[in-house]
Amino acid sequence: MAANPTMGEAFQEHLQENGHKKTVKNVDDWLPVTGDRHAKWWYSTFHNVTAMVGAGVLGLPHAMKYLTWVPGIVVLVVSWMITLYTLWQMVEMHEMVEGKRFDRYHELGQEAFGEKLGLYIVVPQQLIVEVGVDIVYMVTGGLSLMRFYNIVCKGSCPLTSHTSAWIAIFSSVHFILSQLPNFNSIAGVSLAAAVMSLSYSTIAWCIPAAYGHSDPPLKGGHANYHLPDESMVDHVFYAFNALGTVAFAYAGHNVVLEIQATIPSTKERPSKVPMWKGVVLAYLVVAICYFPVAIIGYWAYGNDVSDNILLYVARPPWLIAVANLMVVVHVIGSYQIYAMPVFDMLESVLVKRFRLTPSRKLRLITRSLYVAATAFVAMTFPFFGSLLGFFGGFAFAPTTYFLPCIMWLCIVKPKRFGFSWMLNWFIIIIGTLLMIVSSIGGLYSIIKSASTYEFYQ
Repeated sequence: MAANPTMGEAFQEHLQENGHKKTVKNVDDWLPVTGDRHAKWWYSTFHNVTAMVGAGVLGLPHAMKYLTWVPGIVVLVVSWMITLYTLWQMVEMHEMVEGKRFDRYHELGQEAFGEKLGLYIVVPQQLIVEVGVDIVYMVTGGLSLMRFYNIVCKGSCPLTSHTSAWIAIFSSVHFILSQLPNFNSIAGVSLAAAVMSLSYSTIAWCIPAAYGHSDPPLKGGHANYHLPDESMVDHVFYAFNALGTVAFAYAGHNVVLEIQATIPSTKERPSKVPMWKGVVLAYLVVAICYFPVAIIGYWAYGNDVSDNILLYVARPPWLIAVANLMVVVHVIGSYQIYAMPVFDMLESVLVKRFRLTPSRKLRLITRSLYVAATAFVAMTFPFFGSLLGFFGGFAFAPTTYFLPCIMWLCIVKPKRFGFSWMLNWFIIIIGTLLMIVSSIGGLYSIIKSASTYEFYQ
């Protein structure tokens, strides 16, 4: 028969348990996501605008090129509606279990699917999204910086025009900004990025609206809305890639719980109230940015438009230069928004599992290595349009379209065959099909681009 623990042993166990809790709390206070819970509701607005309105908006006219008028507009509108609904689900589920906050996407996954399975399902998808976006933003920032330089440079230009070199230049700022400790510390950067995104999106549709079909000059003097003169196989795969580009454009879900984690919460005023207020305003900004750029850009240039509309338009030069500089500022902020949850994962594993001491040195090494890795991949594969489609389909479709619905069914358990149950299953089916076809299209497009590309040029 086992002996009962003595009073001294029980006291020691109590001390160890409290010491463990205190250590975990101290670590959580150091980590990027849970380190500061004093955000205002409007922080969620510009964090979400910065996260969503990014490189994807510049590729929407090119997506219309392969989707054409009616299917393209339907896909844009339906995607906006579905992703707003799934975003609402995530905001609601943040504190669905009483006395608990799901501060990270994978924590919600663990509640829905179980401790281990939740990690296996969510963490790889979320990492692919966040690392993939940061790679795309490295490419976007480098290309936009190069375009700005080529426009303002007069006479002999001493700097190189090689894409890889400009991506390396763009990456340098992130070695510094990545040392900011948490979400609230990058609020100023995020606000500037949100303003820039609204500004350059406006310029991206105002230029084609003002100059119509005249600049750049189009074949025959008018826009051609027929499918490009390519094989049927190309048409199909590029249409799949276009669906991935649209999916990429609606990307805020992957950081929404982490953003909500920074907002204070009480029983009287749970965090979902201010968070949803900020999300609705952010989605109105998204609509103002996306629909005019996609529709007017396609109207002006038809199937001649390139995969980045700001790299395609030709005048006025000063305004295009300003717009490209705005893109640079915006993707600087967007990179940090998507990098912060990755930093949180890396630092959490290193401190909690490998027992490393939380310190500035650890943060400096970990984050610098991450920035260097994303810059290297971006310099190796700078295929802007193809990357949008591939990452949009392979990772954004699950985490944005159907994973929130599956979690809702597991946690909320709506009535079988009721409206909520059927709506969620409909979105799950649509999202799964989107993931499959757009991943195939994106991969096909990357292979086609790589076949004619000279690496590190």
